[in-house]
This record gives sequence, structure tokens and C-alpha cells, in this order.
Amino acid sequence: APESLMQALEDLDYLAALDNDGNLSEFGIIMSEFPLDPQLSKALLASCEFECVDEMLTIAAMVTAPNCFLHAPPGTEEIALTCWRRFSHPAGDHFTLINIFNAFKEASASSPNQGDTEKWCRDYFLSCPALRMAGTIRAELVEIMKRIELPISQPDFGSKENALNIKKALLSGYFMHIARDVDGSGNYLMLTHRQVAHLHPFSSYYNTRRIPEWVLFHEFSISEDNSIRVVSEISPDLFAELVPQYYFSNLPPSESKDILQEVINHLSPDSATKEEQK
Repeated sequence: APESLMQALEDLDYLAALDNDGNLSEFGIIMSEFPLDPQLSKALLASCEFECVDEMLTIAAMVTAPNCFLHAPPGTEEIALTCWRRFSHPAGDHFTLINIFNAFKEASASSPNQGDTEKWCRDYFLSCPALRMAGTIRAELVEIMKRIELPISQPDFGSKENALNIKKALLSGYFMHIARDVDGSGNYLMLTHRQVAHLHPFSSYYNTRRIPEWVLFHEFSISEDNSIRVVSEISPDLFAELVPQYYFSNLPPSESKDILQEVINHLSPDSATKEEQK
């Protein structure tokens, strides 16, 4: 549909993948080297600037591979949740996926026997084929990074600075995937479409007391009860720092946008003065 095509072009423009003539920009050409969604390509390239490439490679592989969580058989749901909580990271689902991948790698290295690795996955209600696929995808992405001579930073997962840098890299690509909990009960209103969504049951925040107000999500699914999948907490300050101004100005009016505008005005008083003059 023409509307879908125009939306796709607009999204590429927001991601700085197009030049003023509508052709791929130099940045867009590099993005197109990766067999990933444009937003994920942008986040991966941004990780070079924020020195968290190793971690973003893992995130990119895990969200591209099939879902690693197995549907627990009836009667074992609580056991599965307990197993998954072992990998939960307070910063959100993207970080939880890194924990899962690293644990899988460790289990595979300590047990060369394929059957032992598969048993480890079954014990934790995780999909062994999906995790192996993530490993293959990650290796391919590393090869592409080396071929186009992009720097790969050393692993630093676990440090506070690294967690902040990962969020900055994610926001660089996924600033269009932001939602705010409008009533404190997990009813998330997406900034772009102003549609209400809920946390997916596989989220580490699901059925917990701690529901973050502002989140970045990987994807939105209408077919799964209007749920947002792979969700991590962000701060309005971080969003205001990294969002392109021309994208923000095109957002539909909402209470969330007003809150973010106040944050932007606070971060840069000059823009507040211009806004008042306007």
C-alpha cells in the first residue's frame, strides 16, 4: 500500500538512512550491509560510538533468532517463571537476553556433549535450536563488522556505564518504539500511534511489582493481545538527549509528549526560549 511505503521511507529518513534526494545516505549504505531491520542496524552501528558492540551483537542475534522461551506445559508455568527469573536483569529484557545467551554459551562450553546442552535448555524451559541459531547469527554479524572494518569493543557487561551505553545504542535505533505507563498498572500508551499495549508474558517485568513508567520495546504485536515484546526501562532524560528533534516535533499531541517537552526544555534552555517565541 502507498501509505505503508511512505511510512517506511519516513522511518528511514528518521534513522538518517536517506539523503535529501531520497537516496541511501553514506550511513544508510553501511546500515544496509546488515541483514537486519533498519532500526536494529542503526542501534548496532550506534554501539560503535558508545563502545558496547559486543553486547549489542548479542542483543541483535537474540531478537533476530526465534523466541528462546518455551511455552511451559500446563501445570509447570510457575516453575518456568522461576527458572527464567534466574536470568532476569533489573535493566530490562534486552539485558536478560544477554544473560541467557551467555549462560547458554557457558553451558555449551562446559558440556561438549550435545545432549547435555539440550537437557540444560529443557531444564530452564529454553529453546536449544533458537539459542544455537542466535549463536550462528551473531557469528555472521561479527564477520560483517570485520569485513567493513567497524570496531568491536571488548565485553564490559555488568558495569553501570556499560548498561547506560547499551540503552543509548538501543535508543539511537528504537526512539520510535517508546511507551509510557499512563496509570501505574501496566497500560502502556505508545508515543507514535497512541495505542494502548500491555507487557508480553515473557517479559521479565510481567507479573512483578516493579512496572517501569517509560520503556523501549523491540516490537508490538496486535495478535498477542496488543502486547509489547522485549522491553527495557529508559529515562525521559535519555530519550530527550537522543531523539531527533524533527521526529519528536511530528509526534501526535499527548500528555507523554508534554512531559518529554518539559524535559527537553530543561536540558536545553535555548530550545525552550525558541519554543516560547514560536
